Amino acid sequence: MGAAESLLGRLNELRNSKTLIVGIGSTLRGDDGLAPLLCEKLKGKTCADVIDTGTVPENYIQQIVKRRPRNLVIVDAVDLGAEPGTIKIVEPVQLDSMIISTHTLSPKVFIDLLGRQIDVNIFFIGVQPAQCGLGQSLSTEATCAVEQLKDIITEIFPPQP
Repeated sequence: MGAAESLLGRLNELRNSKTLIVGIGSTLRGDDGLAPLLCEKLKGKTCADVIDTGTVPENYIQQIVKRRPRNLVIVDAVDLGAEPGTIKIVEPVQLDSMIISTHTLSPKVFIDLLGRQIDVNIFFIGVQPAQCGLGQSLSTEATCAVEQLKDIITEIFPPQP
């Protein structure tokens, strides 16, 4: 089963439940901007709540807590040691050992802080970047990954009529 099919299967379990999509990244640093771009593309196209936290997800913890989602889907460009554009769901317990984020606060610390405040199912989606240099644009691989994620999320969480 390919990554997209695996992701679709895992996220399909969340259908019809209150879900919040959180994008982490900087549009100024190449592929690190893939999650903010995804958040932009999801506006008005999904019933899930969407928050682009930029590079400071910790500043949004109280906003997330107030929304009381049942599920939290976090998307970030991270070094998975894979081919650029690879999409992978990573269990929160794996974050310490295998993922290097482009942000100061590790995704694991962010998830731990949230977990102390609300009871929420957390799904972390990492996308392998090709380039994250300052001033670089999004790579073709990252752009394709954004489109795949947008299609999967809008299929599982279509907009309300």
